[in-house]
Amino acid sequence: MSTEALVLTLFAAVMHASWNAIVKVGIDRAVVLGLIAFAHTAVGAVMIAMAGIPDPASWPFILASTLLHYGYYICLHHAYRVGDLSQVYPLARGLAPLLVALGAWAFAGETLSAAGWGAVLLASLGISAIAFSRRGGMWDHPPTLFYTVATGLIIAAYSVVDGMGVRLSGAPFAYMGWLFVWEFPVFVTVLLRRRRTLRAIPVSGVVKGLGGGLLSVTAYSLVIYAATLAPLAAISAVRESSVIIAALIGTLLLGESHWRQRCGAAAVVAVGIAFLATMK
Repeated sequence: MSTEALVLTLFAAVMHASWNAIVKVGIDRAVVLGLIAFAHTAVGAVMIAMAGIPDPASWPFILASTLLHYGYYICLHHAYRVGDLSQVYPLARGLAPLLVALGAWAFAGETLSAAGWGAVLLASLGISAIAFSRRGGMWDHPPTLFYTVATGLIIAAYSVVDGMGVRLSGAPFAYMGWLFVWEFPVFVTVLLRRRRTLRAIPVSGVVKGLGGGLLSVTAYSLVIYAATLAPLAAISAVRESSVIIAALIGTLLLGESHWRQRCGAAAVVAVGIAFLATMK
């Protein structure tokens, strides 16, 4: 994995954990997600104006990724209704390296060494420590666990789809632009469904939502671009190092419980994906 790809993906990891924290503490999470989608749309329009249209071969991937992202917003919203940031985020994001590795092997022809698969299993152990803890709120609320796992599955799916699509696009920024601009329906849907409560949202809440959107769009742009420089499994692994950041934010800043167990499990996940990122 090149130094450029590593640095870009690490920056993306910090940004991603930060905007998820913004969603978790938002007054109205649906509105915050709508504002994030609006920021994506605005940035996407600028990218399109600058970069134009990607190769036609990449359009099926843009369509597939767009539909997956719609599902991602729905599942993430429901997961954060009850689940803690330090529990939902590590599980949803921690599932991705294993699933992306499998998807990249099946669809993109990328393979891992035996040591690489061992690192994936190590990460899975950390994930299990979070997911199956009987002391955590998620275990006691099956719908939250369902939406969290569904979020992880969708993350893995669009990571593989976008990794393949951007390589066919011939123009990474054009691919990103069209992918982001199609999030406009998410913003419109939230606007229509929450129109009666929008006036109650303070200006600070709007600013935080738009700020989260800028963090989100920048983070995923870095990840998509890095996918042109390194294997998908390695990119996903480094990206999901954000689980340790989210666990620290949730427990130390948001006051979520069971901080020793969750931070310890997140650290195991981080070690596993760090080894995966260095595998040849």
